[in-house]
Amino acid sequence: MNQYHPTVTQFVIESSVAESIAQSMNLPSVLHLLPHLVNSAQSLARPPISNYHVGAVGLGSDGRIFVGVNLEFPGLPLHHSVHAEQFLLTNLAVHRCPRLLSVAVSAAPCGHCRQFFQELRHSSSLQILVTDDDESAPDFKPLSKFLPHPFGPHDLLDQETPLLLEQHDNGLDLLPQNDEYINDNSNNLSNGDENCGNPINGNCEKYEKYETVLREAALEAANNSHAPYSGCPSGVALMDCEGKVYKGSYVESAAFNPSFGPVQAALVAYVASGGGGYERIVAAALVEEETPKVRQEDTARLLLKAISPKCVFQVFYCGKCV
Repeated sequence: MNQYHPTVTQFVIESSVAESIAQSMNLPSVLHLLPHLVNSAQSLARPPISNYHVGAVGLGSDGRIFVGVNLEFPGLPLHHSVHAEQFLLTNLAVHRCPRLLSVAVSAAPCGHCRQFFQELRHSSSLQILVTDDDESAPDFKPLSKFLPHPFGPHDLLDQETPLLLEQHDNGLDLLPQNDEYINDNSNNLSNGDENCGNPINGNCEKYEKYETVLREAALEAANNSHAPYSGCPSGVALMDCEGKVYKGSYVESAAFNPSFGPVQAALVAYVASGGGGYERIVAAALVEEETPKVRQEDTARLLLKAISPKCVFQVFYCGKCV
C-alpha cells in the first residue's frame, strides 16, 4: 500500500499535474489519487471554533482536481459556517467546471451536505469515498447510497431549469441607486493598515473607481445565482487591500436550509485564491432585489462586520432587464 501523501497547497490542481502525480505514485488513475490528497487538504481548513478539520477533494469532468475545506467564524451563529462540500462545489463553480464526478472526503458528509449535493444534475450517480486506511482499494459509492430517498430539484423544478454548476443568466440589471442610502457606510472606510497596503487609503475619488468594479462584479455574481425556489438571486463581490476582487453567488437548496449565502460563496473564492486573513478584505458589495422574499443584506452585514470590521459594505438593487 502506498503511504505517500502529496502535499496540497492550492485549491485547484490542473489535469496535467494531477495525471503526473498519479503516474509518479503508480496509481491506476487520477480517481485513485483523490484519497491521497484528503489528509493534506484538511490542513487548509479554517475551523477556529471546533478545531475539526474537514477536507474534500473532488474530480471534475474536465480532469481538474478541486479542494474544499470547512470555514468557521467566531462570534457568529454556527449556521454561518461553510462545510467542506459546499466549499468544494463553490470552488468548481468559480472555476467554471460543469460537473463533479467523484469526491473523497475525510468524514462522512452530514445530511446538510448530502442534501446540498442534490442540486447537481444526475446527483444520484456522484461517487463518494469516505477515506480510511486502505487507500490502495478506494471504495467509492454513489450518493444514492448515502441518501437513498432524496427530495430535490426533481420534486420542484422542470427539466429545463438550470441546476448548480450549470450556466445561469438571471437577466438582472442595476436599478437607479439612492446615493444617501448606499453610502451610509462611508464612515467605515479604512484609512490603511500597516500590515495591509490598502489601495483606497481614505481617498474617496479612488474609492469610486473600485466601487464601480465591485458593483459590476456583484451584479455578475447575482446573474449567476442559483435561486429557483425563491426567485431571489443575489451576488456579492469582495475586494482585498491589493484591489483584487472575489465574487460569490447565492445558491439555494430544494430543502431551503442548506442554501448557501453569497458572502460565504465570495469567501470561498477569496480563500481558494490564497487571500490570507479576512482583515485584508476592505470593501464589499451586495446586489439583490429591493424588496425580495429572501433578503441577504442584514446577514451579509453581520458576517462582514465580524470578520473584517473596517470593511466598507454597500448594497445595490437590481431588477429584471426589460
